[in-house]
Amino acid sequence: MRTVQHKPAEVKFTDVALEKVAGDGTFSGYASLFETADLAGDIVSAGAFAKSLVRRGAPGVRMLFQHDPGEPIGTWSEIREDARGLFAAGRINADVARGREVLSLMRSGGLDGLSIGFSTVKSRKEPSGLRRLLEVDLWEISVVTFPMLPSARVDAVKGGGLPSEREFERWLTRDAKFSRAQARTIIATGFKALKTRRDAGCGSGPGDIATAIRRAAELFAS
Repeated sequence: MRTVQHKPAEVKFTDVALEKVAGDGTFSGYASLFETADLAGDIVSAGAFAKSLVRRGAPGVRMLFQHDPGEPIGTWSEIREDARGLFAAGRINADVARGREVLSLMRSGGLDGLSIGFSTVKSRKEPSGLRRLLEVDLWEISVVTFPMLPSARVDAVKGGGLPSEREFERWLTRDAKFSRAQARTIIATGFKALKTRRDAGCGSGPGDIATAIRRAAELFAS
């Protein structure tokens, strides 16, 4: 008997970076952001995924590579809507060859996009010409190279140690809202010293990082 694989009618890339991946392959990020126009001229409304998530749950949404149904690379453990958008957390299966490759690329920064595959259930045209997605049927969330929404990327691939300078600078500019010059000053005066302490065996924790940021912020305020 032949099995027919159904594919989602649409895909929606979201540029919200994958920044940290854990030793066991777990990671998290936002696969879609509410009230943010993407490159295809669509806006997703809060609540658009609610019915689909109740019906499918996280286990019913596939984790794929580049939207290829022949390339499952892991499983989602949590998918939920919050005030920002569609949050997803899952684990890449390193026992699968493609999973090992994707995991390596994510850790090196070669892959950091998330994208959803879905069917539109309800939408409307806005006066601006944009299409507003009011309800969608979510089929899968993929790890991809080029997200369509330039702010949907993986934001936690847990590594158990300090973030890289690139990751830290991205967090400072994107989430803490520092300018790039300010972020680089923080890294130069605080973060590098923190890494030196760690390498010398003095230890460093979240409190040290927070202190470094506060001290750098005081410099900008003075």
